[in-house]
Amino acid sequence: MNKDLMMNNGLTIPIVGFGTFKAADGEEAYQSTLAAIKAGYRHIDTAAVYKNEESVGRAIKDSGIARDQLFVTTKLWNDAHSYDGAKEALAASLKRLGLDYIDLYLIHWPNPKALRDRWKEANAEAWRYMEEAVEAGLIKTIGVSNFMVHHLEALANTAKIKPAVNQIRLAPGCYQTEVVDYCKKHDIVIEAWSPLGQGDIFENETMLALAEKYGKSVAQIALAWSVYQGFLPLPKSVHEERIKANLDFFDIELSAEDAEKIKNIQGLTPVPDPDTKDF
Repeated sequence: MNKDLMMNNGLTIPIVGFGTFKAADGEEAYQSTLAAIKAGYRHIDTAAVYKNEESVGRAIKDSGIARDQLFVTTKLWNDAHSYDGAKEALAASLKRLGLDYIDLYLIHWPNPKALRDRWKEANAEAWRYMEEAVEAGLIKTIGVSNFMVHHLEALANTAKIKPAVNQIRLAPGCYQTEVVDYCKKHDIVIEAWSPLGQGDIFENETMLALAEKYGKSVAQIALAWSVYQGFLPLPKSVHEERIKANLDFFDIELSAEDAEKIKNIQGLTPVPDPDTKDF
């Protein structure tokens, strides 16, 4: 299996990333990121709002892996959806991470509560600066997160650079057909945040039965399903053994029937609506 995906800008992205959401700043984020890099992850995903960029950056530095061998993602938070706001936010993220450039910079949410009446203009202005930052070499690739089709179409009206990535909520029993189909049609890489669900898949009968069938863990089945669907999963853990185990799924060959079962699991945590989120 190819361990990299080609993006629409001609650059590649590792097919699995290490997520750091809810990894507390300090030793937890530092040690887990360091463990991930030592385990073989070359794609690290953080965000300004996670408040752990400094610890993640320290782990990247201390890992001993050459900068050009690592793919680092961070994200623009809801309080910086403007040209100047994005400029200041990127500079702050670079400083906290201790990096000269970001491999992938994402608009974290499309419709912040404070901008409900002008989210299109706000995204366009932030994107305008992000495009300039690509030209300046501060960012290699730009993309979005939690964008639905109408958000992507609005951005397309003004964007000079097409988003290369859309990071959305995808997991067993949590499939967003409309936006997935749109991204595939428009050659946008689909990243899956919380690909292991919100913890609810580990007690699910279908997932437990498939784990037994394939001789793998529930987490490994979920990650294999994500890649089977063409998604790029971002599993998160702060436990070294699970961090390692979460990479051991590339030998799983799910049948089409089993992949469909996973897709259609009912009753798990629903998809968040970015147009009604309370932040």
